Amino acid sequence: MEKLIIANWKMNPESIAVAKKLFTEVKKTAGKLSNVKTVIAPPFLYIYELSKLYTGNKIEFASQDVFWEKKGSFTGEIGVSMLKNSGVKYVIVGHSERRALGDNDENINKKILASIQSGLAVILCVGEKNRDNKDGVHLSFLAKQLEGALKDVPQNKISKIIIAYEPIWAIGKNEKDAMKSYELHEMVIFIRKTMVNIFGKNSALKIPILYGGSVEIENTETLLTEGMADGLLVGHASLSAREFSDMLKIVQNI
Repeated sequence: MEKLIIANWKMNPESIAVAKKLFTEVKKTAGKLSNVKTVIAPPFLYIYELSKLYTGNKIEFASQDVFWEKKGSFTGEIGVSMLKNSGVKYVIVGHSERRALGDNDENINKKILASIQSGLAVILCVGEKNRDNKDGVHLSFLAKQLEGALKDVPQNKISKIIIAYEPIWAIGKNEKDAMKSYELHEMVIFIRKTMVNIFGKNSALKIPILYGGSVEIENTETLLTEGMADGLLVGHASLSAREFSDMLKIVQNI
């Protein structure tokens, strides 16, 4: 199955010129891979200009957030139609950095419903702040996030849902201190079971589960092969064209 690798540029780089250079370098590798779908999530301001630099089907664009209203007096917000008209196919919702700024399960759910109804695919980020191996509190916390965010998602739109597991405690660490592949495998199984509870077995098995959180060249292969993730959400490493391209090559050869 084709692996999904998402580059979340966050609030980087500082100019469209640098953004174009970064994308052009990544495109040289990403545009040629048969087993990898690459999704670039740049700042809103750059999406339209970057989308004009590629005409194939191996690279798509994502927004880093979205608003649920179609249009109106919502200063500073970006609607789904604006994103679609700018070349976006995916939207990231529920990222831990957005949650820290005030996003909650209720408005994340609104963003998901608005996006999938418009035909956009949603990358739903979930993850616990702390890992509790003794009492399993982090598992109930994660299940609550999933259930709240995916409330009222219709069966005929499940194909538009992607889960990105991003444990907050694992972010910003080196490969040795980040989540181990066997730990990820356990969490993938738990998320899959939760999806079965929400949507039923047949639908749940089709939902891709990605991993994000200190993804580096060194752990790219094991997170996918041993961790059993269907793809990766890459942060700071995606800002280096050479490093990110090398990661894509590793995924291609798995």
